[in-house]
Amino acid sequence: MRAIVAESPEQLSWQDVPDASAGPGELLIKVTAAGVNRADVLQAAGKYPPPPGASDIIGMEVSGVVAELGSGVTGWSVRQQVCALLAGGGYAEQVAVPAGQVMPVPGGVDLVDAAGLPEVACTVWSNLVMTAHLAEGQLLLVHGGASGIGSHAIQVARALGARVAITAGSGEKLQFCRDLGADITINYRDEDFVTRLRDATGGADVILDIMGAAYLDRNVDALATDGQLVVIGMQGGVTGELNLGKLLSKRARIIGTTLRARPVSGANGKTAIVQAVTASVWPMIAEGRVRPVIGARMPIQDAGAAHRRLLAGKVIGKILLII
Repeated sequence: MRAIVAESPEQLSWQDVPDASAGPGELLIKVTAAGVNRADVLQAAGKYPPPPGASDIIGMEVSGVVAELGSGVTGWSVRQQVCALLAGGGYAEQVAVPAGQVMPVPGGVDLVDAAGLPEVACTVWSNLVMTAHLAEGQLLLVHGGASGIGSHAIQVARALGARVAITAGSGEKLQFCRDLGADITINYRDEDFVTRLRDATGGADVILDIMGAAYLDRNVDALATDGQLVVIGMQGGVTGELNLGKLLSKRARIIGTTLRARPVSGANGKTAIVQAVTASVWPMIAEGRVRPVIGARMPIQDAGAAHRRLLAGKVIGKILLII
């Protein structure tokens, strides 16, 4: 089979690699499309190695057709259309996936576009609902509202009855987020999100943060009493200073989570998250309350250009690589 091989951060090439095969408890998927994530860019640069035992091929989500069932797998059939959450291996013609991380394509979604759902859906649901327990009437602040995760979080939060505030860096992105349902849109280039939230609401009940250290102190300032800051990314650095007095006075919580390195099974594993997403988010999609936001579809041979486009912030929603 062929797959993308990262010879350097700038040089991603479509090459012959050893064939994948379904092991016990796995499905082999013939890949139709793969989603592009910032973690893929970091891995290509040698800054985010795959978890132990995972494929060293880039790619954390795909859509496609079941090609083979490993021993012990039930409930799936060859030629069935699926999408899947991966620990790696998605930028390839085929990928083997634990059965617990495979999902049917939700109703009303094209097979190609389904590749843009597993990572964002599992990230958003596991953090906002399974971890922070976002509830109707609460205010969610999402940094990077026009990103793949941000655009999905807006829709899911609105479907749950929450209000949504977002930050973004251009008028086009702010308007897009308003169209998705964001109540408060803040241009981080010329507005202070802490001041804006205080003036408008008194603070956020939940903050979904991709920035990490650079926003740590201001995120605590932006929290409401009993608020929760959920940190899922470190684009702004890994080391920050925390004023514990502010945290205690608000009875606030700071939670750090990651999805890729979770185990397949167990209470906090990927299978439990995938099952929750299939049961709760897929009906939202089938009913039209949530939709995949695809900003670009590119041939997989252009993976390097896709990575550069993601880093440049020139796309709204997800980039897909089509095989």
